[in-house]
Amino acid sequence: MHVEIHGQPADEAPTLVLSSGLGGVTGFWQPQLATLCERYCVVLYDQRGTGRSADTLPEGYSMKMMAAELAEALTLHGITKFGIVGHALGGLIGLQLALDYPTRVERVAVINGWLTLNAHTQRCFHVRQDLLLNVGIDAFVRAQPLFLYPSEWMAQHQARLEQEDAHHVAHFQGTENLLRRLNALMTADFSTRAASITSPVLVICSQDDLLVPWSCSVQLAAALPDSQLVEMPWGGHAMSVTDPEPFNALLMQWLNDTDTVLKTAHVAG
Repeated sequence: MHVEIHGQPADEAPTLVLSSGLGGVTGFWQPQLATLCERYCVVLYDQRGTGRSADTLPEGYSMKMMAAELAEALTLHGITKFGIVGHALGGLIGLQLALDYPTRVERVAVINGWLTLNAHTQRCFHVRQDLLLNVGIDAFVRAQPLFLYPSEWMAQHQARLEQEDAHHVAHFQGTENLLRRLNALMTADFSTRAASITSPVLVICSQDDLLVPWSCSVQLAAALPDSQLVEMPWGGHAMSVTDPEPFNALLMQWLNDTDTVLKTAHVAG
């Protein structure tokens, strides 16, 4: 698995792992990297079967396998304790890690995630599957910004979107890999297990998210024992990209608050 370590030394600062959504690659986090690197050891990675972690995913690929792969990769790099900031699928990986490796996961931030798949999100995923299988990769890639970004932002960034489309087509993760990762995402369900997650969790959402209704984050936060819900009014599903300054400020405020809690716990321990 391709792993990058940035920012402060791991023995001098808390470690944060940044986990992307269905795209799976490190580039998603560029708007956050400089800010987080000032205070933290920041770990980026390309998820298995994507980017520079090329592989053929097995049938029955699951969220539990995604979490185990990341835990193993972090161990290989000497990282035993960490927080995780995850977007959509990446946030669900964070929740799975908190369940399966509770002594290693110090905190989790879930961006536009969910407790269990919403009917609207399921419809969106089925449309994406249909585009991929019945129309083709180009159509699938061109449609993705419609689910990620607000229309006004897209209208102002057409040249950027065209460049991104070309890049995503050229580096497409493969139809079978994508379908297996998407199936793992769609079948993930934390509705009976969320109460067992003891790590502090930031649940942050955008109220104009086309793909994941903001009420999904409300439901998720209510099911977690130690959560904080933050709602942004604008930015779409990828508001960390479209509106990074307020997003970064909200994330850093939560990290600052939980830094204090974690330091107190370490002293007491």
